[in-house]
Amino acid sequence: MKKPPTADQAGEPTGDRAEITPPKEWAAGVPAVAHALAYSLAENSVPRTTRTLFDINQTKGFDCPGCAWADPEPGSRHKNEYCENGAKHVNDEATTRRITADFFRRHPVGELARSSDQWLNQQGRLTEPMVKRPGSDHYEPISWHDALGLIAGELRGLDSPDEAVFYTSGRAGNESAFVLQLFARAFGTNNLPDCSNMCHESSGAALKETLGTGKGNVSLTDLYHADLILILGQNPGSNHPRMLSALEENKRRGGRIVAVNPMPEAGLLRFKNPQTPRGVIGRGTQIADDFLQIRLGGDLALFQALNLLLLEAEDAAPGTVLDRAFIDSHTSGFAECAEHLRKTVSWPEVLAATGLTREEIEHVRDLVLDSERVVICWAMGLTQHKHGVPTIRELVNLLLLRGMIGKPGSGVCPVRGHSNVQGDRTMGIWEKMPRTFMDALEREFSFSPPQAHGLDTVDSIRAMREGRIKVFMGLAGNFVRATPDSRVTEEAMRLCRLTVHISTKLNRSHTVCGDTALILPTLGRSERDVQAGGEQFITVEDSMSEVHASRGHIEPASKLLLSEVAILSRLARRTLGDRVAVPWEQFEADYGSIRDRIARVVPGFQNYNARAAKPGGFLLPNPVNEGVFATEDGKARFSRNAFASLHAPEGHLILQSLRSHDQWNTVPYTSNDRYRGIHGSRRVVMVNPADLDALGLSDGDRVDLVGQWHDGVERRAEDFRLVAYPTTPGCAAAYYPETNVLVPLDSVAEISNTPTSKGIIVRLDPRRPAP
Repeated sequence: MKKPPTADQAGEPTGDRAEITPPKEWAAGVPAVAHALAYSLAENSVPRTTRTLFDINQTKGFDCPGCAWADPEPGSRHKNEYCENGAKHVNDEATTRRITADFFRRHPVGELARSSDQWLNQQGRLTEPMVKRPGSDHYEPISWHDALGLIAGELRGLDSPDEAVFYTSGRAGNESAFVLQLFARAFGTNNLPDCSNMCHESSGAALKETLGTGKGNVSLTDLYHADLILILGQNPGSNHPRMLSALEENKRRGGRIVAVNPMPEAGLLRFKNPQTPRGVIGRGTQIADDFLQIRLGGDLALFQALNLLLLEAEDAAPGTVLDRAFIDSHTSGFAECAEHLRKTVSWPEVLAATGLTREEIEHVRDLVLDSERVVICWAMGLTQHKHGVPTIRELVNLLLLRGMIGKPGSGVCPVRGHSNVQGDRTMGIWEKMPRTFMDALEREFSFSPPQAHGLDTVDSIRAMREGRIKVFMGLAGNFVRATPDSRVTEEAMRLCRLTVHISTKLNRSHTVCGDTALILPTLGRSERDVQAGGEQFITVEDSMSEVHASRGHIEPASKLLLSEVAILSRLARRTLGDRVAVPWEQFEADYGSIRDRIARVVPGFQNYNARAAKPGGFLLPNPVNEGVFATEDGKARFSRNAFASLHAPEGHLILQSLRSHDQWNTVPYTSNDRYRGIHGSRRVVMVNPADLDALGLSDGDRVDLVGQWHDGVERRAEDFRLVAYPTTPGCAAAYYPETNVLVPLDSVAEISNTPTSKGIIVRLDPRRPAP
């Protein structure tokens, strides 16, 4: 029997197989089209590829699962409304490759656990329910009836509902997310961790405190018309490529863009839009007018300095800088914030924390002063730091000082990853939903939801490690590879009595099993969903609070697949029986009946079915844009934030983990990162040449990455190739999930409990040659 290649042989090659070329100075263009088509056609037939590509992000098609970027208005969409990575992701999931029971007979779990993420993903679509029983090292087929009965029996046998956790990835649609949280709460627990806990939880915490809502407040139109866009801790060229079209439009209208990042990113340098002649045969469009190469974790210091400079500019020219009318009418805490900044901002500390010059910071101040409309965009480069929440509060301070909240062309724009991660939260996937939501559930379904807050992702892992969680259930996603402290997480998962994963494709989480483990295969976004009530559609919410329909059109990968809604509705019926008055069978037959209930529970969803049926869907209300702030005092709140920065001891570096270009979430499609000039390997660490010299190391050396944390436990990621790279001095970068092992479970952001994956202190241990 042929065994799968090991991790290093399958997508994580080591040694001299890595090829390094200069980083690209532009993104997209004809090569992006060629790579997208080549990958898609390797996974799919020509007709299926054509069908999926013409359906992505169209009003009668399906929403791309690749990211949560907003779609243009229905009449303004291109017939190819997708990016390279979206095309790859959709056709990766719509692949014609299949995993059957024979595959699991040939490959024991222990063998699969040693395989790479890339190889596991390449095996194809899951086609039937599988179970790994206690003491066995093989998955074997199980009927849907028996699988759901097994889960229901385990859940009913728990001493407390809080011994179960129900994890959700942003791949889930609104309907399945609502059904899952309803099932969990009717069962009796608020243990609803999700992927937001690991990415934008810091954004939600900061925005909720300062503006009264955890969401951004800008639209594509705002981005088009902004005078100035600040883009922080984000790589849109790889992670949200369709954002580049909006930035290009902003440039066409005369806007200015500043990129703040420890690494030069190709998409923020120049964009060659493959849908325009200029992007095909011309030089494309310069995106960033200015690039501030900041030190990791220095964004808080940057914004404190900018805000102090704005206060000083107002002192020099009273009434010309700050929007006093807005501040006096719509905010609170201004005087305290201003006093704090004047007393605490130290320029030597700012310059050390940021790695920038005072002239660079003052230049940004001048751009802000010259702008009537400012949008600030950010992603996980801000949120995954210990001081992520204060950093975002501080950038809100800047916008409040200038009256640029609720003003057209201005505002906050947290750029989220998964396509419906924001929608999941709106539907109630959160371990601490407010009392108003719980009361609405109780009125609608006549049961009393639990009131005690549940477990988020990090606390769920802690509880599993301590033996307090017996059942883990994951709706989509790849939990063990998305989470921190890989060895700790995997050991914790193996302590569960039952682990269940609802998935489309094989991933590492399926190989990290509880005593009993189940894989429940489900429909992909591009597939037809036909239930007893006819053909169904789902809905999703993008980063800009637009809700729209998603309809798959290709035939399912297997006749044994069930939709997410069907799986959850049947499980709820088997587990709860008649304990609650929820029409689970009706939910499965007709998703419109779920939307009718959502309309009565979730604010902003009135007339849900009718509005979702309209091309392009509808926009959820954002009170901030109406001057309404759901804070304690009803006003937007200035904040006082203690100075914080990252410091690495001598001989150490600050490491950030990041995605390669050819990667979606935790799954790499190839071992290449062509925008950064890295080919054939993922086990690389990018280090500034000056740091290599100071450490006595050279480009091409092999090292182990050793994490430094105060618990005394050594966390080591082995055998990485050093790559001399133009990252900020003192900072380094490597890919995740390979480096998740270095992120301690207890190293989390204040308030949000988000893992600090962008601020890891490491040393580089040279590897000794093999004897």
